[in-house]
Amino acid sequence: MAKLTKKAKTLGAAIDREKLHGIDEAIGIARTHATAKFDETIEVAVNLGVDPRHADQMVRGVVTLPKGTGKTVRVGVFARGAKAEEATAAGADVVGAEDLLELVQGGTIDFDRCIATPDMMGLVGRLGKVLGPKGLMPNPKLGTVTMNVAAAVQAAKGGQIEYRVEKAGIIHSGIGKASFPAEDLRANFDALLDALVKAKPAGAKGKYVKKVAISSTMGAGVKVDPAALDA
Repeated sequence: MAKLTKKAKTLGAAIDREKLHGIDEAIGIARTHATAKFDETIEVAVNLGVDPRHADQMVRGVVTLPKGTGKTVRVGVFARGAKAEEATAAGADVVGAEDLLELVQGGTIDFDRCIATPDMMGLVGRLGKVLGPKGLMPNPKLGTVTMNVAAAVQAAKGGQIEYRVEKAGIIHSGIGKASFPAEDLRANFDALLDALVKAKPAGAKGKYVKKVAISSTMGAGVKVDPAALDA
């Protein structure tokens, strides 16, 4: 068993792991204990009543956080001609076709989100083993395979995030930085939870949103009272 650092022990002792809190209170506690030398991310862990091993219970999608993420997102776009120019004008950081393919195959992945026009998917498909494990493979269901590359680039840079349930039925997502005003973090939390509720799969039975915890990057989890979720 790994030994806890002195700081981890202090944080753990300061937060009652079993006590349930209202949403605003939980956000406030998480912010208060974000004392690292960098601007910690406020993170949410949502335990859903789904079994992702079944295709009809997979929860995956995108949501735009109204107050942004606080992170600088680098966007790569696979496109040619006018669409490549459109992507560049919209603020994409890396744009290309075969040249970008070669860079990625060579191990240079200089982007956090990847977008492609439909006609480029034959090319991008060759990068499945590289981009797939990193969660970067463009997907039409996530709006990252599209002819409207300008809108996709702007969304990615403007606070849009992807979420995907893990094997244990948990979704982890950042909702902003500890330096954000509490009301901004609450707005982002509400947007994420609303998206997850709307994404409830037909195959899910029983209680859907089972548990929620909020923490900072280096902090302990603060449990949210399920009664406060209205989900």
